[in-house]
Amino acid sequence: MDFLVSLNDWLWDPLVWFALSFGLVLTVVTRAVQVRRIPDMVRLLRRGERSEAGVSSFQALMLTLSSRIGVGNIAGVATAIAAGGPGALFWMAVMAFLGGATAFVESTLAQIYKSKADGTFWGGIPYYIEKGLRKKWLAVIAAVTAMSLYAFLAPGVQSNAISASFDSAMGISPWVTGSVVVALLGFIVFGRRKRIVAVADTVVPVMAVGYILAALLVLAVNITEVPAVFSLVMGSAFGSDSVFGGIVGAAIAWGVRRALFSNVAGVGEGTYGSAAAEVSHPAKQGLVQAFSIYIDTLFICMATGFMILVTGNYNVTTEAGEKIVTHVPGVEAGPAYTQEAFDSVFSGAGPYFVAIALALFAFTTLVAFYYIADTSLTYLTGGARNPALAHALRVAMLGMVFYGAVESADMVWAIGDVGYASLAWVNMLCLIFLAKPALIALRDYEAQMRLGIDPVFDPDKLGIKNADYWAGLITSQSSPAK
Repeated sequence: MDFLVSLNDWLWDPLVWFALSFGLVLTVVTRAVQVRRIPDMVRLLRRGERSEAGVSSFQALMLTLSSRIGVGNIAGVATAIAAGGPGALFWMAVMAFLGGATAFVESTLAQIYKSKADGTFWGGIPYYIEKGLRKKWLAVIAAVTAMSLYAFLAPGVQSNAISASFDSAMGISPWVTGSVVVALLGFIVFGRRKRIVAVADTVVPVMAVGYILAALLVLAVNITEVPAVFSLVMGSAFGSDSVFGGIVGAAIAWGVRRALFSNVAGVGEGTYGSAAAEVSHPAKQGLVQAFSIYIDTLFICMATGFMILVTGNYNVTTEAGEKIVTHVPGVEAGPAYTQEAFDSVFSGAGPYFVAIALALFAFTTLVAFYYIADTSLTYLTGGARNPALAHALRVAMLGMVFYGAVESADMVWAIGDVGYASLAWVNMLCLIFLAKPALIALRDYEAQMRLGIDPVFDPDKLGIKNADYWAGLITSQSSPAK
């Protein structure tokens, strides 16, 4: 455990500043595409294409949101406040704003360099590294890192939160909860891709809207406290608050760290679902995925954070163990803060509601994790489906899900954080050298929009190499009918 903590500090301390700086640079070079094109984002969600090979923009959004919206939106926000104070919420919001540009670039790249195999679209980090950077060895490293993260290192965080919330709310043994989660997840992942998309398409909108509405009720009951809490967040973020002024560094570090864990902009998690979308231009899916960052962090994470603060159900403790604030003595940082916040309004129902909400969030995340791990395996096997390896991957992931359900929270979070930081470094360092095609695609999209036409993508015309699917599509469309 001490080794994992030291390794995480070594990986995450520079990553926090790199992620902020990289997001700022991409915001500048895209001229804040994540703000300028919000009307397009909404329009594209309403009017998306789909086919046998690909899913619609809305379905791709639901698939990526199912991975983004998880434990980080409830437990992650609480731990950020506990370690960084209320100011951590401000830095989470900053990371979400800047991460919108990062998500646009990586998701547009996923579309540009996607492949079609067995009648299905595949793509993501290793695909655009191989085709964009032309470095197969690096793409293999990325694929192995992604598969390791989503099949072995990260699932335990989600299953642990589910078992812990049901244990605290209903007294159900983690062994029982773990067994049920494994059984349900096994039913879905052995049903292959269409069942995975169907689950995300159905469950994600319901759970997200329901959670936000419940959070708004809590805020409405405590509406008189909202202005003071907003001032507290801003004062804590910049050190002007007398209580939290000494932990500004922790506020930045934990705000960015937990925002990255939650919305994974720059980690590349959203690129796999993005590549599955059927669109006429890669920038369309880039815009949709930029919007997903707002849904995850600015809507759901902020709802959780402000609920916790307006109801005063939080503690703040420094890394050295100094207790700055103790509003709920004996309550551990995590889902319990959110349960206490809900319970202050929905007396007696708070623990149950949060346990169910967290279970839905975390379970759909596990479903998306398998999709990403399976896509990475497909890349490593050269695009050909290997039934034996796919079966082994499913069994191994289900084993890690059960392990996480019964292991300590500190251990599974430390393991997951190592995996996320490792993939983030691989992906963002590669994006430095890969951003140009995404920027070219953005300019092409906007030029066609100014002409009043529905944008279509021609990589050869734009000088983008190795966009094989798109080049073949243009060729087939321009060929005379026989």
